[in-house]
Amino acid sequence: MMVSWKHCLFTVSLITALIFVFVYNNELWEEKHFLKASLSNASLLAQVCHQIFKGKVFYPRENALKTTLSESSCYEYVAQSHYITETLSEEEAEFPLAYTVTIHKDFGTFERLFRAIYMPQNVYCVHMDEKATDTFKDSVKRLLSCFPNAFLASKMEPVVYGGISRLQADLNCLKDLAASEVPWKYAINTCGQDFPLKTNKEIVQYLKSFKGKNITPGVLPPDHAIGRTKYVHQELLSKKNSYMLKTRKLKTPPPHNMTIYFGTAYVALTREFANFVLQDQRALDLLSWSKDTYSPDEHFWVTLNRIPGAF
Repeated sequence: MMVSWKHCLFTVSLITALIFVFVYNNELWEEKHFLKASLSNASLLAQVCHQIFKGKVFYPRENALKTTLSESSCYEYVAQSHYITETLSEEEAEFPLAYTVTIHKDFGTFERLFRAIYMPQNVYCVHMDEKATDTFKDSVKRLLSCFPNAFLASKMEPVVYGGISRLQADLNCLKDLAASEVPWKYAINTCGQDFPLKTNKEIVQYLKSFKGKNITPGVLPPDHAIGRTKYVHQELLSKKNSYMLKTRKLKTPPPHNMTIYFGTAYVALTREFANFVLQDQRALDLLSWSKDTYSPDEHFWVTLNRIPGAF
């Protein structure tokens, strides 16, 4: 009986020791892996700085920002890619932002954009073109799964450049963001080929200077843009080529006697305005009227923001 008890105790102790060694070696391997990646980045940075100091142009032999997502766990990927995982200032913590990102190709480009704008206090909605390849979709889903404050739009559109589907993609994300528990102050829409020129803190300080006003620059319709809302346009969708077709059919006047303005499709919107866009009957009627116009995202935001007395 005593021998059996000692044998059992020895077995348990041996198994515990082996588990400890395995875990220790695994963590040690991860640390070495991270260190190797960090040293590689530091070496590349040193080469770049040295060449710049000598007045020469440096061309790395390979893409220094090549993704490691497919071969890493989320923990490894976030660490190796140097994502910011802690809020950098109290000012930024008190002024979270919401982003919509509409994409359809070039995962590497999107990855760099996402890493550049990512902050843990913000929230991100990504809309993937329904026509995108399965490989692209899988890569985006894998990346977003690593971040609790980033998600795919609940509804995807087959996007046609210049069509209502491009605007609807933003609206799908805006609706999802409006339901988010993150207390974001402004929503900024971007596409997969964008890249920020300012830090998150600089963007926050710039937006705060508008004191709760939307940023939707625009003007009365220039001559070249009048036809976009004067005539009916149709989205033509196919596997090989999707495009807008202009007809000679005249459109009805805008709803609620609105004056149509034209401006940029890329805007910064307050949460109050986002709710107005999603719920107010005037906004819903303008969206319906815009469905057969050309590039409605260039008149939708700016027109709504200039309704007298609305904002």
